[in-house]
Amino acid sequence: MTSAPMLFQPIQIRDMTLKNRVVIAPMCQYTAVDGLLNDWHFVHLTQFAMGGAGLIIVEATGVEKRGRITYGCSGIWSDAHIPPLKRMVESAHRHGAKIGLQLAHAGRKASIQRPWEGDAPLTEREFAKGETPWEIVAPSAVPFGPGWLTPHALTIAEIGDMIDAWVKAAKRAEQAGFDMIEIHSAHGYLSHSFLSPLSNRRTDKYGGSRENRMRFTLELAEAVRAAWPASKPCFLRISSVDGLEGGWAIEDTVALAIQLKRIGIDVIDCSSGGIAGEGKVTLPKSTPGYQVGFAAQVRREADIKTQAVGLILHATQAETILRSGAADLVALAREALHDPYWALHAAEALSEDADYKGWPIQYGHWLGYRAKGLFGGRPGSSDTDKAKTLGMAQR
Repeated sequence: MTSAPMLFQPIQIRDMTLKNRVVIAPMCQYTAVDGLLNDWHFVHLTQFAMGGAGLIIVEATGVEKRGRITYGCSGIWSDAHIPPLKRMVESAHRHGAKIGLQLAHAGRKASIQRPWEGDAPLTEREFAKGETPWEIVAPSAVPFGPGWLTPHALTIAEIGDMIDAWVKAAKRAEQAGFDMIEIHSAHGYLSHSFLSPLSNRRTDKYGGSRENRMRFTLELAEAVRAAWPASKPCFLRISSVDGLEGGWAIEDTVALAIQLKRIGIDVIDCSSGGIAGEGKVTLPKSTPGYQVGFAAQVRREADIKTQAVGLILHATQAETILRSGAADLVALAREALHDPYWALHAAEALSEDADYKGWPIQYGHWLGYRAKGLFGGRPGSSDTDKAKTLGMAQR
């Protein structure tokens, strides 16, 4: 008897057991109003649960109002945000999936347009509809790029307040019933901008040496981990490399991951890039699985679970990543948008669910007939007679 594909072997992380290793990565929808999720998000997230994913992580959710990327971003800075988030949790659970929330602060990349409106600083077009810039913050008063807002450099006292905002957000996530949370420390947002020497020009205990630049992220992770139930996992997403000469490197990520494990972080979600600065670009080309090597190195050298992400397209590719020991989980984003039922199709491709038993019964019942060349099976229909004949022939 052959073992099940590793992609469909359950995995336990603290008290959370995932039915498979397929994760839906956080994907900002830029469709919230005042940070409140709505019907769009409900359908968007529910389809992934129906599609068989083991874990769904809700989009980057601002721990404070000025931490949003755009006016359309999700938020959790008040108790008013809990009910719509709880609705997402309950729906995912009804369909057999676990669900988490990515806690985020956009830092110096906040207060910009939605991607399809320009993905750049707000203009007169946005001002005319009441979307005016707000104060943004960062470790240093260095704008993300030419023409971008100059951030306010956080004082040490304000850093303490910022960490407190994350702690309060984690407690609200627990009230909403999430199974796990993820700290967003990637893609040039606040936590990442403390780590990178390209964006952190501080001269106090939060800047300068690598140890000092890691301080904010480590203090943040420790405070959030302490506020979050010990029985539930806490992930951290990181840009494994800045991808710019002189920036944060994979060796830095390994060093950070070792300390994060001691604090109690359970999984490092290994992405890359998102920072800005001068210098030679060293990011790998965006080819299938181009970031998997980062997850493999962190897993091997820091002895911590990792999640691989980045153009993971096919079931066999995902299975190979897991079998090779490169990662413990594989995460999909745009591929899941293209096929919300990716996990179920992967099970079919790996011969894990040839009879559609893993599908919602409302779909699987009919797909099972279709797979046998039958199209219904209702009493009195010709398909019923075909089904009986097929059954007799198989005896």
